[in-house]
Amino acid sequence: MKDKLEEIRATALGAIGRAESLDALEQARVEFLGRKGGLTDVLRGLRDVSPEERPALGKLANEVKDAIANALDECKAALEGKEAEKRAQKDRVDLSLPGRKPALGHQHPISTVTEELLDIFLELGFQVATGPDVETEYYNFDSLNTPADHPARDSHDTFFVKPGVVLRTHTSPVQMRVMEQTHPPVAVVVPGRVYRVDLDASHSPMFWQVEGLLVDRGITFADLKGTLMLFVHRFFGADVKVRFRPHFFPFTEPSAEVDISCSVCKGKGCRVCKYQGWLEILGCGMVHPEVFRYANYDYETYTGYAFGMGVDRIAMLRHAISSIGHLYENDLRFLEQF
Repeated sequence: MKDKLEEIRATALGAIGRAESLDALEQARVEFLGRKGGLTDVLRGLRDVSPEERPALGKLANEVKDAIANALDECKAALEGKEAEKRAQKDRVDLSLPGRKPALGHQHPISTVTEELLDIFLELGFQVATGPDVETEYYNFDSLNTPADHPARDSHDTFFVKPGVVLRTHTSPVQMRVMEQTHPPVAVVVPGRVYRVDLDASHSPMFWQVEGLLVDRGITFADLKGTLMLFVHRFFGADVKVRFRPHFFPFTEPSAEVDISCSVCKGKGCRVCKYQGWLEILGCGMVHPEVFRYANYDYETYTGYAFGMGVDRIAMLRHAISSIGHLYENDLRFLEQF
């Protein structure tokens, strides 16, 4: 039995020394120290040895077991160290390599144009005001002097949430909300989404507007004209021509639409301007006395003007965009141009 123990020690240490992986090392442990391993069988046989030889053989068996266990621990530590080194080499960051630039987004053209518009009017002393997208018919129509039988109040033009409640068709309701809470003078611009039952190359069911309102003593149409002329020349360029055409809006009187000379053909006529040489950009007018009555303003003391423009249309004119749909399709090939 002594010779067998020495043979097991030599064989086990040799197998452990040859192990090149943790799996091979585990196989060696099971082969020699497992429940059915070679050393375990020898230890079970000690009960058949004479009492005189048993202490010496038992001591030798323990020495062999300890030698094998120590060799297993040492080899395991060495193999684990090698594997950790391999992983470190694999995951090593080469600081000499150039870094990766993160992909940065940028503002949508609608957001960019809106900020440009607002900056111009903020420099003139206007303040920004906002209001809810879901409005009552009172604020969206009644308080803005829009009669009950007006076509704009039909379902083919307006989205109704429920009776008496609509998705606002313009940002003008915010003007009334501001006037109800503010004593003149008032000077606000109102950016926001608006909704109308309309869809074609130049119209969208949801689009953006910027509305403006100024109320004070002695405000005239000349003030409105001067403000809008300054805006057009600041935004489109000093060489752009401007014209005011009479128009009708329920909430302003007198009212006008503002055209600019086509930025593509410079007023000569092309497909973009339908060969007219002019492009309509906004509506405006002097605030109707009836609107002041709803706001509890003294229309004999105060006058004011209002204007409204579609940001989408302004963006299309600025960048010669052929369809409003491009602004909302989220096509990166289109958006990356801006």
